[in-house]
Amino acid sequence: MAETAVLKKSDEADARGLDLGKKEGEAFGRILKHMLEEVADGGEEIAHGDYLIAYAFEKAEGMYVPRDGKLEWMAPERENIHIEVAVRDRADGRLLPGLDIDVTLTDADGKEVGTYKHALLWHPYLYHYGRNWVIPGDGTYSLRVRFPAPQFHRHDKKNGNRVAQGADVTFKNVALQTGR
Repeated sequence: MAETAVLKKSDEADARGLDLGKKEGEAFGRILKHMLEEVADGGEEIAHGDYLIAYAFEKAEGMYVPRDGKLEWMAPERENIHIEVAVRDRADGRLLPGLDIDVTLTDADGKEVGTYKHALLWHPYLYHYGRNWVIPGDGTYSLRVRFPAPQFHRHDKKNGNRVAQGADVTFKNVALQTGR
């Protein structure tokens, strides 16, 4: 994993803690690789500034949605694809929570299919941001991922002044398949 920042031992982060955080990121990276290469129908991860940004897609899937204090199962109706995004800290590989992620799909003719927020989703083994979409069909698309700088506070005078910018990246020539 390439790094733009090396986390350093400090009054907030001892060597063991930094090692454990790095191991958590490495484990998340292995799980993400499993999703990208063995489970999803396609996907990719790139480095951008302080971030590692990945997308994956697969057939639309059902999920529990909180509603009126209960969880309600929502199966896909018209949706024909599920698009996932993972944003990791480039220094240690851990998932960054609480991001305000927008994804825009554009078809091969340059026509925007849509822009949607992607919420953080619980998954049995891979937290990610995602949602089901309706797209016109199989084809080549551009997938743009945008988010402002995270709004969470950061511990540590030595290591905390990071992930201070948002990101805007476009994955081009993404061959999406709806599975229908």
